[in-house]
Amino acid sequence: MPLKIGSLQLDNSLILAPMAGITSLPFRRIMKSFGAALVFTEMISANGLIRDGRRTLALLESCPEEKPLAVQLFGDDPQVLAQGATMVGPHADLLDINMGCPVKKVVRSGAGSALLRDPNRVGRIIEAVRAAFPGPLTLKIRSGWDQTSINFLEVGRIAKEAGADAICLHPRTRSQNFGGKADWKMIAELKSSLDIPVIGSGDLFNAADIESMFRQTLCDAVMVARGCYGNPWIFQQAAALLRGAPALLPGAADRGQTALQHLNFHAEHFGEHKALLEMRKHLSWYVRGLTGAHYFRGQLQKIESWPELLLFCETFFNEQEGAELA
Repeated sequence: MPLKIGSLQLDNSLILAPMAGITSLPFRRIMKSFGAALVFTEMISANGLIRDGRRTLALLESCPEEKPLAVQLFGDDPQVLAQGATMVGPHADLLDINMGCPVKKVVRSGAGSALLRDPNRVGRIIEAVRAAFPGPLTLKIRSGWDQTSINFLEVGRIAKEAGADAICLHPRTRSQNFGGKADWKMIAELKSSLDIPVIGSGDLFNAADIESMFRQTLCDAVMVARGCYGNPWIFQQAAALLRGAPALLPGAADRGQTALQHLNFHAEHFGEHKALLEMRKHLSWYVRGLTGAHYFRGQLQKIESWPELLLFCETFFNEQEGAELA
């Protein structure tokens, strides 16, 4: 189902979350090709952008096929974030402010989920960024700092009044980190209290989870994070379920073709040596559940050359396909 956020019209309601060290351009290209309507850059520090703009702006390198592109900033100072918004403006079809990251380094700086302890600052940040960035503006939050300070409804109301076009809720507190279970009822509560789009996040590991979140919360869109690791088919499968069609599982040939395409995208963008190192985690995710996955992951760490890596991956997936056809 189509989704409109501010002036941005999306083909569907399936969004790729911003993830540090994960959502680089090659990863985004893969997820976009499988049906993600909106893809995010890695989270970008507004302070880092201002101090060392050239290196940080490298995170914004894009290509036409991944459009529209969403950019997420983090920081704690309204004017610094506004300046950062001005700098990324030419690259961003949508801008998001991170107010949910639980990582200690981010929280110690006063950014991420630390902002939930100061709802008034949330409002000042949205107002400042809204004045600097004319396009669609969103924020991502958690339910609160801890169980004694659940304030997502208050933060949502303040953000809307300050000019946010949509809000994404991951219904865990900062103190929960990624433990326990995301309380989807909070997404439903936020949706019923606001007249701007509400995006649900948290515990979306397969297409059935996505269909359940839509049904249980009536949210306008979902944002998929860890559930798409090595699994771009989650977007394709969710779209099928939402239109009443079966969600088809990928075979070994599908996995191999996509893993190798991702590998080559990474090499094209970052070079073969960097791809050799950085793609180890992605390739390990692509083989989850396959016979010999443990062996594959072990051997992957020993490979030291690009030709050897390509041959190893092609051989492994060909053997998997042969076993399926036997």
